[in-house]
Amino acid sequence: MKLAFSTLGVPGLPLSEVTALATAHGYHGVELRAHPEEPVHTGLGAEQRADVAAAFKAAGLDILGVAGYARVAAPGDDEPVFTEVRALIDLARDIGAPYVRVFPGGGDEQSAEEADATAARRLGTAAEYAADRGVRILLETHDSHRTGADAMRVLGLVGHRQVGALWDVMHTWLGGEQPVDSFAALSPHLGYVQVKDIASAEDTTPVALGAGVLPLTDVVEVLSRNGWDGWLCWEYEKRWYADAAPLPGLLAPGRELLSRLLNESA
Repeated sequence: MKLAFSTLGVPGLPLSEVTALATAHGYHGVELRAHPEEPVHTGLGAEQRADVAAAFKAAGLDILGVAGYARVAAPGDDEPVFTEVRALIDLARDIGAPYVRVFPGGGDEQSAEEADATAARRLGTAAEYAADRGVRILLETHDSHRTGADAMRVLGLVGHRQVGALWDVMHTWLGGEQPVDSFAALSPHLGYVQVKDIASAEDTTPVALGAGVLPLTDVVEVLSRNGWDGWLCWEYEKRWYADAAPLPGLLAPGRELLSRLLNESA
């Protein structure tokens, strides 16, 4: 498996410093948070996008994905969601990222069935646009659809190869799902896996990998046992927790822990 980290852990950091951190600490790629407060977002022009792609190529790193904030199950009109997803897909194509992350984002005013149908309709429509641009849309296990079983209700309705799943191991665990069950649900559609660690179920402050309560050993074991050879991406949520320890000092021990778990499960 290849290892990456998300720029959510280094909010606002210039790309030159992001790539330097990744190469210095043995990571193979980076997931780019796409937001106006970050160096990479959908407002970039063509020349800026080319510069992003060139910077990662020069560093010998992959751009794993564009982590967007479109909410495909959210109540309301479809067109604003389509516009946001299309913009993320175009950005991913232009910078050489294979994946775009979207959230479910279903609302309390909907039934689960309505949210599933809304998300599936939007993802099914966006899938053709993504296919034409060589990008795959990944629905993250998050918010209204936090378990693998939840996500599969949507993905089963979509049934398109350009739409898959992003397994956030914190949300499936908080949803009461065991890693073996999450993988069983998501494996036919799995794009990549976001790993992290947190203080407790009640306190989701990010901590160093292995220092919290999430079942990382079990996650890596089930992936290895099933011959999955994709990406593990460390999403350290520093942006939302200002008092959390800075990510740069944790990157080397985090990579060492993941490497050890992979070796032990091989």
